[in-house]
Amino acid sequence: MMATEKRDYYEVLGVSREASVEEIKKAYRQAALKHHPDRNKNDPEAEARFKEAAEAYEVLSDPEKRQRYDRYGHRGLSGASLHDFSHMGVEDIFSMFDDIFGGGFFGTRGRGGIDLQMEVELSLAEVATGTERTIEFERNDYCERCSGSGAEPGSKRVTCSQCGGYGQVEQHTGLGMLFGRVVTACPACRGRGTLVRTACRDCRGRGRLPKRRVLNVKIPAGIHDGQAVRVPGEGEPGEDGSRRGDFHCIVRVKAHPFFERHGADLICRVPVSFTQAALGASIDVPTLNGKTTVTLPRGTQFGDVVRLQGQGLPDLRTRRRGDLIVQVIVEIPKELNRQQEELLRKFAETEDRTVLPESKGFFERLAEFFAGEPARDKEKRT
Repeated sequence: MMATEKRDYYEVLGVSREASVEEIKKAYRQAALKHHPDRNKNDPEAEARFKEAAEAYEVLSDPEKRQRYDRYGHRGLSGASLHDFSHMGVEDIFSMFDDIFGGGFFGTRGRGGIDLQMEVELSLAEVATGTERTIEFERNDYCERCSGSGAEPGSKRVTCSQCGGYGQVEQHTGLGMLFGRVVTACPACRGRGTLVRTACRDCRGRGRLPKRRVLNVKIPAGIHDGQAVRVPGEGEPGEDGSRRGDFHCIVRVKAHPFFERHGADLICRVPVSFTQAALGASIDVPTLNGKTTVTLPRGTQFGDVVRLQGQGLPDLRTRRRGDLIVQVIVEIPKELNRQQEELLRKFAETEDRTVLPESKGFFERLAEFFAGEPARDKEKRT
């Protein structure tokens, strides 16, 4: 799974980099209402834009995340606890930002937990063996005092008088060219159908409080850049008190100075001199487990490969290891001293190009081509 290139968050919300928190909040509200799927029934891309705006707002509304993003871009958010909006329902996103939408302008009762995601960076050596990461993050979790109900212990919830316990109300809309009625979450009870008689003194009736969480995530050998390890039940609980969502640990693999990955195989391009290629040589090449010696036969050509079986990466599914492919790059010196030039000129006088494998085939085809030219010219004239 390859990660798609993300757009600039300021561009997503249509604000400048100097925008205030209030300007960012206003821009997000406008973008969310504009791209809400219920208002764009014939636009299959609307939901993606709606979630993209939520992702941008989560970062730009947080001073620390915004500072990291301004300085380093999307890469700067690696290691930051972010919600995985791509796996969240539209109504859950509205419930997250209900202070902006007044209790979920378009929301309905929450249908499930909320997923979270975080990036971790691995070296190629860690990909080869698998590894374990200890990850710390913050999530909105059930309030311990009220067990997530929002009510002070000993106090009961009562039926919401505004929605009659249904959790939904009809609202008339009239934004721009859009008019009509939509069913939304009740702004009084936020879609629950009940109200707290006496709010919990710790969470003030929300039933949720931010908590630090520490996870040990096992990352299997052979994982690819952009793939994720899912930890079930380590996300946030839904608005209706449903089970927690999942936590997604997204893997980023650091570039290696010598190896290029192709599936389970590794490619290492090794430069050699033309004398080593012509005479044969033993050369040292790197592997993930240290260096090893490779013997090049006499007459090695540019681009020839030597395959070291089992020196690549394990396949994520089959566990079989790929190979390390050593590709020879023959380097021609750009400058020669006088002695080297004299030796090469003497060598050139003895050189028989017709016995060289590539030259022989080329000159044979060239002779055939020129031999057929008179015949082709005659055909053209007739």
